[in-house]
Amino acid sequence: MKKITFLLAAMLFITTVKTNAQVSKTDCEIKYNLFSGDYKSKKYDDAYTNWIFLLDNCKDLSVNIYKLGSNLAEDVRKDPVLAKRVYEQRLEVFPNSNPAKVHSDYASYLYKNKLADDNTIFSILEKAYKIDPTKMGVKNLYLYFQGVTDRNKDANPQLVFDTYDNVLENVNIKLEGYAKKLVELRKDSVNLDKRGLGRLRAYKINSKALGTVEGGLDNIISEIATCERLIPLYQRDFEANKTDAVWLKRAVSRMFNKGCQTDPLFEKLVRAYAEASPSPEAYSFLANVLEDNGDSAGANDMREKSFSLETDPLKKAKYKLKFAQAARDRGQLSKARSLAREAIKFNPNFGRAYLFIATLYQSSVNNCGENLFEKRMVYVAALNMARKASSVDPSISSRARKYISIYRQNVPSQKDIFNATATPGGKFTIKCWIGETVRIPNK
Repeated sequence: MKKITFLLAAMLFITTVKTNAQVSKTDCEIKYNLFSGDYKSKKYDDAYTNWIFLLDNCKDLSVNIYKLGSNLAEDVRKDPVLAKRVYEQRLEVFPNSNPAKVHSDYASYLYKNKLADDNTIFSILEKAYKIDPTKMGVKNLYLYFQGVTDRNKDANPQLVFDTYDNVLENVNIKLEGYAKKLVELRKDSVNLDKRGLGRLRAYKINSKALGTVEGGLDNIISEIATCERLIPLYQRDFEANKTDAVWLKRAVSRMFNKGCQTDPLFEKLVRAYAEASPSPEAYSFLANVLEDNGDSAGANDMREKSFSLETDPLKKAKYKLKFAQAARDRGQLSKARSLAREAIKFNPNFGRAYLFIATLYQSSVNNCGENLFEKRMVYVAALNMARKASSVDPSISSRARKYISIYRQNVPSQKDIFNATATPGGKFTIKCWIGETVRIPNK
């Protein structure tokens, strides 16, 4: 009896294998068309049956089996085992079909549903990042950098800095791409059709998300990227990297952004950078060094040189803002504002320039008013700039809102306005270097 049972089982197995082997390409295409049609008609139960057949028997027929099927597994069936199979089978069968995005999406699914530990998720993100960081989800760029930082901040801070630079460069590539598209769409925003409005909305959403990630990256790096840590690190590694333009650029940028320019190492790095890479950016940093050394004429010549070499208006705007930041650091507030306004001419959607002007005003509250009302009116000017920053540049809207909240709390109250015998809604010209005319709040 046992022998008969065994023979029957063997025959069944052979028959099954033979049946699977006999599935033709035509059979697969028929099943695929049925699956695709039912899926598009949202007949998900019917689509599911044919989809499973495709997964089992026609796995390399089309990548759409996995693109559409991931929704069936994740959102319709809510089956984590099946969803993992979709990702893993797709990566096995179609390894060259947008692998960075697939790895990134896979990590997101595991993270969102708590289906894997941190190390597993990090290893998947690491694969995605090594393939193409620009294809990764916005949040995953942040998670990846957080993982690198947690694992290396004490043992290998240089790796953390390098990774930060790489991630930020890729974020900026995406941001610049969206910024250019936004500029073009906004030129004719009145006549945009439905499709154009949809693209405009998508670019704004993506820019905002990327801006949030950029702020998150800065928050992480700020904990370890201090002048006290950067200076000895760059002093140690300078000789080995003094002709490496990429290393020098990153070292100079970080020293500048962290306010470490007063250390003699900064000038040493800048001069080496200008020699290794005679570029607009290198010359812009060298201009600041010359200015700090009292060579204003040389600094102006170097700024003009860096600016004339650059052809991209968005990058020209960034250089102008960098010049503005250097002027602010030297206490030249009016000049700083003028340079920031020039930056805005090259990029009307440059929210950072508007926000920079807002902070200039905020820093002058106590110097540009003789009484409480006049001082609080400076916050009105700052508030206007912060609101403008938020409205024109989605990438910094989250950051701008924080400033807006602070400035709004400090504008003149009705009592302040009454005590100053001022007229709500009337005009008021702020004193000292600001000299800007603003409206007195109505409420």
